[in-house]
Amino acid sequence: MPAEYLRPLLIDNGTKIVLLLLDGLGGLPVQPGGPTELEHAATPNMDRLAAEGALGQTVPIRPGVTPGSGPAHLALFGYDPIEHVVGRGALEATGVGLEVRPGDVAARGNFCTLDAHGRITDRRAGRISTADAAPLVERLQTIAVPGVEFSVRHVREYRFAIVLRGDGLSDEIPDTDPQQTGLAPLAVAASQPRAEKAAACYQQWVDRARELLADEPKANGITLRGFGTDPVLPKFHDAYGLRAACVAVYPMYRGVSQLVGMDVIHFGGDTPKDEFAAAAAHLQDYDFFFIHIKKTDSKGEDGDFEGKAQVIEGVDQALPQLLELQPDVLLITGDHSTPARMKTHSWHPVPFLLWAPARALPDQQTRFGERFCALGGLGTFPAIETMPLALAHAGRLVKYGA
Repeated sequence: MPAEYLRPLLIDNGTKIVLLLLDGLGGLPVQPGGPTELEHAATPNMDRLAAEGALGQTVPIRPGVTPGSGPAHLALFGYDPIEHVVGRGALEATGVGLEVRPGDVAARGNFCTLDAHGRITDRRAGRISTADAAPLVERLQTIAVPGVEFSVRHVREYRFAIVLRGDGLSDEIPDTDPQQTGLAPLAVAASQPRAEKAAACYQQWVDRARELLADEPKANGITLRGFGTDPVLPKFHDAYGLRAACVAVYPMYRGVSQLVGMDVIHFGGDTPKDEFAAAAAHLQDYDFFFIHIKKTDSKGEDGDFEGKAQVIEGVDQALPQLLELQPDVLLITGDHSTPARMKTHSWHPVPFLLWAPARALPDQQTRFGERFCALGGLGTFPAIETMPLALAHAGRLVKYGA
């Protein structure tokens, strides 16, 4: 759980902290010696903040370990992801309003495209639109398996969430996505004997789903990922004394915030400007804002170097709107790296910018990018140390000891 040693040090001085998270921010050069996506992007506002603040880089899990989005976010919130294992299914389901109780087994579902031999040709079903996917989820909601209860809800585009409820269930089930095309989805199988009932129920559900989707041109298959249950996490307010809110477009990130006790701010639109406006509308209600930008990660996974750089530029262009809120501490970072060159998450350290005019010691770096962050004054540190840094620079920690 978050560091117990902080609790006696906490004070409430009314300062505001913003964690602006560009999902999958870190990248790699496409050509030797070339820039990363962040270095390639035109970011005059972030560069100014870098010159006025301090840079560093975080290690989300442990050196060399490639993180999933769930554990990487938990680390930034101060929860050791090795100690607190949370399946992505529980995050996704919670984020779309499905209740996940201890003992339930939730999973994230992806529509995928299968060829005539049952092999995956597209792991995301061509990123079918929300309008096309929602009726398919309604079809899946009709599936019944004797003795248990399934709840299914659409998330976004090709994604949906599913929750299994019944007696004697365990979430110790590996993903059915083989993570590459040309292979068939894996069978739902228990990794421990106590999960055999849940695995068998899920396999029955998947078999029926395949029948219902057989005639679909793109979304004729399903993979399941991130099996999990309610982890009963310690709450953010209890750990840090902060009234915290989440501003995010994608449900999974709202889910991880809710599991740690943050409030979710609902708003219209899906641009950085829309998200910053939502935070502004609730500025007096909260001390801590977690603002999540998804498309940096999506473009990285698509291998779209220029597209990822353009998303970063769009955030930078909207940044003055966020700065109008006059946060005492602004952190700009990512949960993990998603280099377009690799088309997937990676283990590389993540760029980190800390701007706190009243208390930060500026270093000698003047631009926000991987190479600059590697030389920054904050050094390379575990992501779970983010919150103590934020609290200290907000003046919310008193001296430790005599």
